[in-house]
Formats: sequence, C-alpha cells, structure tokens
Amino acid sequence: MTTPKPADEHVLGADGRFHVTDEEVRLAIYGSEDWIVLAVFWALAAVVFYQVFTRYVLNDAAGWTEEIARYLLVAVTFLGGAMGVRRNTHIQVDFVYRFLPRSVGRALSVFVDLVRAAFFGYAVWLTWLLIDRIGTQRMAIVELPIGLVFGAMLIGLALMFGRSLQIGWKHWRQGYSVLERPDVFQEDKA
Repeated sequence: MTTPKPADEHVLGADGRFHVTDEEVRLAIYGSEDWIVLAVFWALAAVVFYQVFTRYVLNDAAGWTEEIARYLLVAVTFLGGAMGVRRNTHIQVDFVYRFLPRSVGRALSVFVDLVRAAFFGYAVWLTWLLIDRIGTQRMAIVELPIGLVFGAMLIGLALMFGRSLQIGWKHWRQGYSVLERPDVFQEDKA
C-alpha cells in the first residue's frame, strides 16, 4: 500500500521535468525465512533454466532437473508459508467479526491463534515421524535421500509454528488481532 503524497509535492515541476524521490529501502522488514526462500527460489530458477536450456537448445534433456525442480518447489512452498504466518497474511474471514459482540470476537480470535499454533505444532510432529520412517529412502532419479525434501518441509512447518506462537503472543499482549481490527492491520502495513 502506498502512502499518499503530501499536498506540496508535485511530480511535474514548474520547469516541466519530473521531480520524484525514491522511498527509503528498508531491509529490516524482511525476516530470516524471507532470505532463505529467496535463495531456494533462485536455486529453483537455475534448475528450471538449465532444464529448458538442455531440452530446447541442446536437444538432450537432463532427466534429474524435473525431480529436483519439483522438490525445490515443495521447499519454496513450505518455507514460504512461514513468511505468510510471520506477516499474518494467510487467508482469513474477518467479515463475521463485524457482527459479533466484542467479547465473543476476542474469544474467537484467541481460539483461532491457539488452533493455528496447535495445527502447526502437530504438523511438525507428524513430519518428524515421517522423516524417521522414510527419511533414508532414495529419490527416484537422483541418489539423494528423500529426507532432504521432508527436512525442508519440517523446517518450514517449524518456522510456521514458531511464528504462529509469536503472532499469538503479540495478539494477546495488544488485546486484539487482525481479525477483530483489520483497519489497524492496514495502517501497520502502510
């Protein structure tokens, strides 16, 4: 969301030239998972580029690229989910909260935070059990353990669990969540 320009700022000056100033770059708004996802995404892009290059330019497709690209996409998905939890931007229905009494809305919001944290905690546990059982099996084409893929899923789910605890604690301390007051959430993002 962009911030409105002050009344005295004009894009086109009296001399007929454009006069704009760039917004300050703030890297502090990005969490550690953002940088991890960026690195995995660029690895995925490199593998897909190599796949297209070998298939259409060299006319000799590298068979391993499809499998590795699929697994990197899984990693981007689960690690990227932690970004959504940290920013509290997952899909939610806040329309109902407009019609609920404030105390009921608050109780429901706390319940949502608890269920979200419990879900991610349980997903971490299930993924850990899955890695324990099939983690040493090999991938279909590449001779790497399939546990690497599930390890990325485990890290992503663990990050989501930790971030959901942080978000729940923040909501508890401030006395409301984005579900109850979406207008405040929009102001925070501006």
